[in-house]
Amino acid sequence: MFSVSRTAILRIFLILLFVSGFIAAQLFGVGEYLSLTSVQGLISSLTEYTSAHLILSSLIFIGVYIIVIGFSLPGATILTLTSGALFGAVTGTLLTNVGATIGATLSFLAARFIFGIALQEKYATKLVAINEEMEKNAVSYLLTLRFVPVFPFFLINVLSGLSRIPLRTFVWVTSLGILPGSFVYAFAGQQIASLTSVKDVLSLNVIIALVLLGIFAIAPTIYKKISGRNRVKDAVSDTQD
Repeated sequence: MFSVSRTAILRIFLILLFVSGFIAAQLFGVGEYLSLTSVQGLISSLTEYTSAHLILSSLIFIGVYIIVIGFSLPGATILTLTSGALFGAVTGTLLTNVGATIGATLSFLAARFIFGIALQEKYATKLVAINEEMEKNAVSYLLTLRFVPVFPFFLINVLSGLSRIPLRTFVWVTSLGILPGSFVYAFAGQQIASLTSVKDVLSLNVIIALVLLGIFAIAPTIYKKISGRNRVKDAVSDTQD
């Protein structure tokens, strides 16, 4: 009798879920609504509704953010700007953090169950070194990728899911790592009406600050590698002497 494992059922369900979600987003034109011009045109109405229904607006915002990040749809940056305009920099950052973290976790789990498990099983021996490296330094690597704004958010979620980074580590590091960037955009979003482009938000000073955070996060890993190589060299020298 033909039987299907729970993992296979879950994999099929996730594939159907993400395909249907992507198709629905295209049919309803989600990208058109999550543009700077569109939000600027609606900001007065959105602000009025948020003032009258703060809790419901917060929940709706988190839900939309989860969908956008979970399905890897465009518009996350616009949503973060909107959070600042509607809720203020601090509250907007917190709401963004909740939505982005949950959405990223869903994307992470989808990548792991759809492709990651099979990939790890098929190339188990070839991935030993990479898995060991990630187990030792996952926090530093992931924090650096989150801090530096040049790496696509969805790609980090997917690649993390394909690796053997523990789910717990992924969740808390993601939540911490996206805070600085989220605050920058939420703070700028308080003046969303005067923005002409999303690029206006990331000034040179902001980029430098985020890159320095990334360097700070990965510095311990680099130090361990350099000191480890030096110890090996010293051991070899002592043996030769």
